[in-house]
Amino acid sequence: MKMQQEFEFETVTIGKQGEIIERTIHRAQLFVQDLGNGVTLEMVVIPSGMFLMGSPKSYGYDDERPQHSVTVTSFLIGKYPVTQEQWKAVVKWSPSYRFTGAKRPVERVSWNAAQEFCRRLSDKTGRVYRLPSEAEWEYACRARTAKAFHCGETITTDLANYCGEHTYRLEPKGVYRHETTEVGSFPPNAFGLYDMHGNLWEWCADTWHEGYSGAPTNGSTWETGGTSQRVVRGGSWHEPPDNCRCATRLKFEPSEPDDIVGFRVVLASPGLGRAQLRRRRL
Repeated sequence: MKMQQEFEFETVTIGKQGEIIERTIHRAQLFVQDLGNGVTLEMVVIPSGMFLMGSPKSYGYDDERPQHSVTVTSFLIGKYPVTQEQWKAVVKWSPSYRFTGAKRPVERVSWNAAQEFCRRLSDKTGRVYRLPSEAEWEYACRARTAKAFHCGETITTDLANYCGEHTYRLEPKGVYRHETTEVGSFPPNAFGLYDMHGNLWEWCADTWHEGYSGAPTNGSTWETGGTSQRVVRGGSWHEPPDNCRCATRLKFEPSEPDDIVGFRVVLASPGLGRAQLRRRRL
């Protein structure tokens, strides 16, 4: 794995009518995992921090409450959702057949299949890759913001791939593309992550709970007391903007793939392989 000290990118912030009110240059650290045959997996370093997870009483839904403080330790997460070429580099075949393209996100991936990808990727690289916890995912999506979207109080189809026939605030209607778009087609958030809103729902490791009462406050995966269903985050090309908010959550059966669901992976530490992880646990 190679480390590029920093990469530079621009984010945009928009107002309630969808107008751009600010452009900001950011920098982040990037690790690049070689998957062979010219295919790489870019992982962005997410710094430690604390954030308010979920939605306030003024908007959102009951399963996004109570809003609560969570402390997250540093981790690495995919700069983009896992693409079809990355999937093929690890698994050798692709489940995607409706929307095909090397740089498009892989879809029709069940939670079970995403877990298998993480296992094979870990075996291939000697590093421990996994799905993000729900708290890690929302922290990474918000990127130190507290609005409904990481770009502000609303969103437009110039900034994400969703069903633009619907609006969230006062922004104009946009386009409905009826398909996925190549990863990285829209501006990133302030952590340097792309496609956190729309394009595809993304699997998290957690079991489904109807709310956050009793949820972990340390960013870990919530695996006890829930249903057999698993959490997806971020919305998709098929969703209205309300379903693409930072706090929006949905449940899917872990064995069922869908053309609106994909995933991205997390790495706890680029220098910590499976052998070191086992020794640390002893």
